[in-house]
Amino acid sequence: MPVLLIDTPFTGVRRLTLNRPEKRNALNNELRAAIFQALEAHDNDPDVKVTIVRGAGPAFCSGYDLSADNRSGQPYHTAGGLGQWSRHVVEGWFRVWDLAKPVIAQVHGYCLAGGTELATACDLVYVADDAQIGYPPVRLMSPPDMQFHPWLMGMRQAMESMLTGDALSGREAAEKGWATRAYAAVDLEREVLGIAARVAKLPSELAQINKRSVHRAMEIAGLRAAIRAGTEIQALAFQTEASKQYMSRFRRDGVSVSTLLSERDSQFGDYRERERGGGDD
Repeated sequence: MPVLLIDTPFTGVRRLTLNRPEKRNALNNELRAAIFQALEAHDNDPDVKVTIVRGAGPAFCSGYDLSADNRSGQPYHTAGGLGQWSRHVVEGWFRVWDLAKPVIAQVHGYCLAGGTELATACDLVYVADDAQIGYPPVRLMSPPDMQFHPWLMGMRQAMESMLTGDALSGREAAEKGWATRAYAAVDLEREVLGIAARVAKLPSELAQINKRSVHRAMEIAGLRAAIRAGTEIQALAFQTEASKQYMSRFRRDGVSVSTLLSERDSQFGDYRERERGGGDD
């Protein structure tokens, strides 16, 4: 079964569907490679004006697949050493950021950890009002690889998110600036297709200049440098005793990723502990 589905809802609009629903579309290197390959192909295809990224099944994306060997088969080279993983994935998300053509994230269900990074890299983010957007690894592992929180949501919300790992609903995420707009879950796909159709009316050569004007303003303010600097902070967190003890258990026989994530969230009573029917990575 392909990890990424591609279709064309109508002229000028291409759609990518993350297709690992049994893993809540957790990002392994195969899926990340497929996303980058497709987006870069769309950037070179004159028939594509805008791309939508969404998830199959109950979630947009539950984060990076912690059960996979993400050190092997990475889709592009990143210099080694401490912090290689966080620098690697941030480079990937800026590859999406730097595309000429607009990319829209269509978010429903869980959008956690690396899933929030994927959505953040997109130009427009539309969410179901009951989606759950959060970065729970801050509780026992490290701060995010891509530290976008203060840039998109301001200092106070960033601080609360970083110190609790609690999720925001889709409606809250839109109110606080992470998402562009929230819709009722039943209306999300229709609304996103309508917006994509409007974006597709612009000539691509003008659309890319328009999006770069926004990005350059954010970069002049320091966004790109700050997010890249954050990868060194993330690497430092992995050297703390608490993080090393927790992370070492992912490599022990007999301890499942599901069990370890439940341990992380049990005292907070959220994510998988709220539903007891699966969970985030």
